[in-house]
Amino acid sequence: MQGDLFDVLVVGGGVNGTGIARDASGRGLSVLLCEKDDLASHTSSSSTKLIHGGLRYLEYGEYSLVRKALQEREVLLRAAPHIMWPLRFVMPHMPNLRPAWMIRAGLFLYDHLARRKLLPGSKGIDMRTHPAGAPLIDSIKRGFVYSDGWVDDARLVVLNAVDAQEHGAVIRTRTRLISAERKDGLWHATLLDTHGATFDVKARSIANAAGPWVSELLKGSLGNGTHTRHTVRLVKGSHIVTKRLFEHDHAYIFQNPDKRIIFAIPYEHDYTLIGTTDLEYHGDTSKVTISPEETAYLCESINRYFKKHIGPDDVCWSYSGVRGLLEDENAENASAVTRDYLLELDTPANQAPLLSVFGGKITTFRKLAEEAVDKLGDALQSSAKSKTWTAGSPLPGGDIANANFDKFLATLKHNKPWLSADLAHRYARAYGTRVDRLLGNAASLADLGEAVAPGLYEAEVRYLRDNEWATCADDVLWRRSKLGLHMERGSLDDVTRRIDGWFAQTAPPQVAPQVSSRTAV
Repeated sequence: MQGDLFDVLVVGGGVNGTGIARDASGRGLSVLLCEKDDLASHTSSSSTKLIHGGLRYLEYGEYSLVRKALQEREVLLRAAPHIMWPLRFVMPHMPNLRPAWMIRAGLFLYDHLARRKLLPGSKGIDMRTHPAGAPLIDSIKRGFVYSDGWVDDARLVVLNAVDAQEHGAVIRTRTRLISAERKDGLWHATLLDTHGATFDVKARSIANAAGPWVSELLKGSLGNGTHTRHTVRLVKGSHIVTKRLFEHDHAYIFQNPDKRIIFAIPYEHDYTLIGTTDLEYHGDTSKVTISPEETAYLCESINRYFKKHIGPDDVCWSYSGVRGLLEDENAENASAVTRDYLLELDTPANQAPLLSVFGGKITTFRKLAEEAVDKLGDALQSSAKSKTWTAGSPLPGGDIANANFDKFLATLKHNKPWLSADLAHRYARAYGTRVDRLLGNAASLADLGEAVAPGLYEAEVRYLRDNEWATCADDVLWRRSKLGLHMERGSLDDVTRRIDGWFAQTAPPQVAPQVSSRTAV
């Protein structure tokens, strides 16, 4: 790629960066995306994993953001029914926190700010008779139910990258932007790969989608001659995972006395996901871990509602991420900082444009990407702006007839009876219609190669390496799947060594060089 010219250099392999790369490449722009680590290795795999409007944002008057997010819910649910699906949420009523009329009014707005076709509306329930009431303390007599959606966040990022590549983008993981400067109407950028080799590329524009590093990038690698009016506030969100706390398929949204809300969500069949916290963060954004105080806070939040109490010893796994939220001087605390996004375009006269992404939430990534490419298309004087396309296009594996996942799964089980029910379900959820590419001509489990772990066969590891940029055990066990969560500590260490050994001994596939010097204007 030395010396190649691209229309857009995207910096950042999270949901916004891969979304921009997908949208831009689909409009005919030549795109290079670089990510210093693995795809979704930071913020975009550390979310609460919800496709939602953000019910609590109504309290802060964020009606425009909520409406935009609500409109996107069903667009995304149709685009990827294998990794996203509707989820019903139960809100127990605690009279001392918010009056019932206020909750009903908020839910009425939530139901009607955007048109719904897939998701049912809200309603009141009697906790004494509803299944969701059984795990809760007896003093909770009533509650409310409403709809939102669930998403496998890390796979969402990977599938955007896959689609971008299939539209001509070059995706370079574990490749860091070292420097970039404007010269002769272009960006001249130097990148460093995982082997320590540097190479230079040219780009007609740069999209800075580095998430929590967006401001750092502006002050460092992109700092020479760039001007920006905005910055981000770093907010840490942490989650814990416990063994399953309830048997039904609804999630809970709990109100805390400090006015924060906590979710308790069915997770990976056998677990409950609990989160999130909101704390100002000033540490190393590459090394983020949950604190004992956050763990205690989340446990106490759950214990306020559930009959069965939990403590730190019940935590099977935890994860933390830092969100780069648009700085809001009027927000008194981290919870009140807006989750909306802002796109700032720096276009000095006769110089290459720089677009920086501040803030955002996973639900609005597609809309953000669309608006970003519109702005870049204008700046590049390209016809790309008139070619918006992602709203009606499925993500890879998402072209399931009528978005009917249950029927798709039943067909897979019928056609591949040698797959166990659990394995068929996991493959269908992870890969959708692309499960056929994974399975190939296999007619038995033996055809999938060695079992490197229970339910993980060599064929899948090879598929993830060849098609989804997996290069190590963590990529496979914690981002492209959550198989690591289901393993005992001793066996997990052994499996990790085996997978890392497999990657070390197995040469990556030889791919034809991609010619990426075309331009759109």
